[in-house]
Amino acid sequence: MILITGGTGLVGSHLLYFLLMENAHVRAIHRKNSNIQAVKKVFELYTAEADSLFDKIEWVEANITDIPALTEAFMGITKVYHCAAFISFNPSKYRALKKANVEGTANVVNLSLTNNIEKLCYVSSVATLGSNIKDQLISEETPWNPDDKNSVYAITKYGAEMEIWRGTQEGLNAVIVNPGVILGTSPDGGGSGVIISLGASGIPFYPSGAMGIVDVKDVVKAMLELMKSEIKNEQFILVGENVTYRELLSRLAPLFGKKAPTKKLSKNLMFFLSGMDWLSHKLFNTKRRIVKATVRSMFTVSLYDTFKIKNAIGFQFTPTEDTLKRIVSEKKKTSD
Repeated sequence: MILITGGTGLVGSHLLYFLLMENAHVRAIHRKNSNIQAVKKVFELYTAEADSLFDKIEWVEANITDIPALTEAFMGITKVYHCAAFISFNPSKYRALKKANVEGTANVVNLSLTNNIEKLCYVSSVATLGSNIKDQLISEETPWNPDDKNSVYAITKYGAEMEIWRGTQEGLNAVIVNPGVILGTSPDGGGSGVIISLGASGIPFYPSGAMGIVDVKDVVKAMLELMKSEIKNEQFILVGENVTYRELLSRLAPLFGKKAPTKKLSKNLMFFLSGMDWLSHKLFNTKRRIVKATVRSMFTVSLYDTFKIKNAIGFQFTPTEDTLKRIVSEKKKTSD
């Protein structure tokens, strides 16, 4: 039996589909307020038999911070895919981020050790890696710099990785994947849906940053192959292509019949708006929408080296154009 945490998320929902297509017996945990029925929407993108496939999942209500419930979910489990995470770049959410990402991962690691799990795959992020040094590509060996202006999300995901490595020192077999910005259709419409929506809007502005992007199918494929391999206690960057925001938005816009962006966004303006956003939050308790960490990422050039995963298992990433066309088609279908 295979356990999946975060089964209602972007990676987890697609992972469930591909595991079920391999006739695997899967158990997925979900929080009390999670909409597990939304996972069917992802399945429907792949098959007309979404209902029957969905019914094969053994759903268990549990939170990775709830040790008693999580303990029950681990009964009879042989392999674990830990996809659950709390995503926020708002500094005020640090405690919640730490509890879910660090303490929750510690619980998953401890129960994996207690139950003699064969292997664990943890979905981390490129946010836990260091920054570009002298125009060099960021690799798995690029050291994390605690003195950088790291986001609270990055700090807690790095803490989660430390829990995985602690587990390996205690006998756990594990692999970590570090995806870039994941492109794919999510059950809740979040994740990369924001970027896709920007492309659909035909917005004329673009920030000057660059990032690594990857197809959600490639993330899942790499996870499955790594778990079947003899590889253990290693981490792998998953980035299909390094692109600037302008390049990505310029590729998306025509797919929606829109014009590509031509005006460079002002970094100073965005930081000013971030400050106003903070002030509004303090004075009127409005929801934060433009935190400084997000602005910094929009104007930072982060380029990644994927030699390790390609060399380890001969992995080939999906061409970005194919990914974008598929996701745009999926967005139009789900919007109808």
